[in-house]
Amino acid sequence: MGICNVTPDSFSDGGRFFDRDAARARVDELIAAGADIIDVGGESTRPGSKAVPAREQIARVLHVVQYAAERGACVSIDTTSAEVAAACLDVGAHAVNDVSLLADPDLARVVAGSGGCLVLSHARGPQERMSGYGGWPLGAYDDVVVDVVAEWERAAARANELGVPRASLVMDPGLGFSKASRHSFELLRRASQLVAAVSANGAVPVLFGASRKSFLTLVDPQRPHAEAGEAQAPRSEPADREGASIAAALHAVRAGVHILRVHDVRATRQAIDMEIVLGTPRRKI
Repeated sequence: MGICNVTPDSFSDGGRFFDRDAARARVDELIAAGADIIDVGGESTRPGSKAVPAREQIARVLHVVQYAAERGACVSIDTTSAEVAAACLDVGAHAVNDVSLLADPDLARVVAGSGGCLVLSHARGPQERMSGYGGWPLGAYDDVVVDVVAEWERAAARANELGVPRASLVMDPGLGFSKASRHSFELLRRASQLVAAVSANGAVPVLFGASRKSFLTLVDPQRPHAEAGEAQAPRSEPADREGASIAAALHAVRAGVHILRVHDVRATRQAIDMEIVLGTPRRKI
């Protein structure tokens, strides 16, 4: 799943694809790089970000969703708004990527009416309530994997009651959403346990979005080109986290995760394809 943020303020690439032509060029780039799904969003989900009115989101994303669908891409719209979701599904989107864990029941009703898919991403509140990257109390979870799965299953049951069958759901543990960095790291580390837990009640594809997120700085807290003798280098920028992002993607795939939401589609796909080739038995020559 390749990311196309049509926003001025997303944490990694905010503003790069805000222009109409730039957004369409990003769609073309993602398709050429081998993205299976294009995730279009018109509202930043970085910590502290403010909600964007539905009308403004639609103005930002509708032309991009329609363009991507006309190019033959499978498109998801990243929104918590039922109004935005309905508009985008009408012009060709196939899925709604909801980072609120179904805070608005109307979102499920819209998806049910369209026959599309619904990605439910775990969260305990809007990003506006996050004080910073990874800014969530460490004691907020007894066992982060068990708690996240249980809360996700409750949301999945609500979606089912509102008309979205389990076969049309995707599970996202919400790395970085209502979590300290160590919570996100633990969810990634125990990805196989999470996949197994979700599958216990009927197979559901699992999506991980670790790409460039701040919790990856647990293994690389500093910029790689700090000045010599600098006592404390600044935290690495999102674009400096490609290596950790790809390692996280490979770990997730080995654990049985089905969908990876990434910024660097070509590099991630190369790494996964190489792993597949290296692990494929060959006849001796």
